[in-house]
Amino acid sequence: MAPAKTIVITGASDGIGAAAARRLHRDGHRVVVIGRSPQKTAAVAAELGADHYVADYSRLDDVRKLAADLTAAYPRIEVLANNAGGLFGDRTKTVDGFEKTFQINHLAPFLLTRQLMDTLVASKATVIQTSSAVARLSGKLVLDDLDHDRDFSAMRAYGTAKLENILFTKELHRRYHEQGVSAAAFHPGGVASNFGRESESFLKYFAGTRLARMFLASPDQGAGQLVWLATGTPGTDWVSGAYYEKGKPAKRNNPQALDAELARRLWERSEELLA
Repeated sequence: MAPAKTIVITGASDGIGAAAARRLHRDGHRVVVIGRSPQKTAAVAAELGADHYVADYSRLDDVRKLAADLTAAYPRIEVLANNAGGLFGDRTKTVDGFEKTFQINHLAPFLLTRQLMDTLVASKATVIQTSSAVARLSGKLVLDDLDHDRDFSAMRAYGTAKLENILFTKELHRRYHEQGVSAAAFHPGGVASNFGRESESFLKYFAGTRLARMFLASPDQGAGQLVWLATGTPGTDWVSGAYYEKGKPAKRNNPQALDAELARRLWERSEELLA
């Protein structure tokens, strides 16, 4: 049996994050549950006997505190699963001044990963991003308009954020793979969950219904690739820097997702915004 890993999962109070936490816990790993809701996060952690932390990604100070707490508590983190995210409604700015979808889906996990980098490098860690096939359907990255001041729609903002997850994965691999860090992004498929409940999209009214459960994957099924990436061996079981759908590198992709120069520039711009 492979040695147990310390696995930090954000967005683990519900949906595929909670499902992945349960499966990884059953496999003997030390799971750290991160969520926004104090009650739901504590409930999942209590069920597993796991550590938990609460952080609201619409507040970057919460992310900085989370990073500091994790650094102090865990000298090794073998897996960081950046799973938290969401599809939201009208365009709103956070207290930090960024469009909410962009901050929660990209900028906050970028910040958490950067602040944990010393621990991740020392642990030769795997960093996983929960992306989406929506990246190729509605994603359009414009570096001088990351807040979508000129072209906002809920789905455009979400698709672009999921594209940013893929580009972040590509650049994280380029910068840190030689130091032992591996990275992958994946699309969990259509999942019947509470996803989209804060938006005015059809998902608000469909994803959690009985009809959705007939046609969409369960959260446990949606968590399958996250569990596979977290427990697998980079370079043997999967390729670092890649974006996966159905357990294989995606055959179709947004052309921007293949642009290494764009990935580099997004990383630099993200650092500038957080400086």
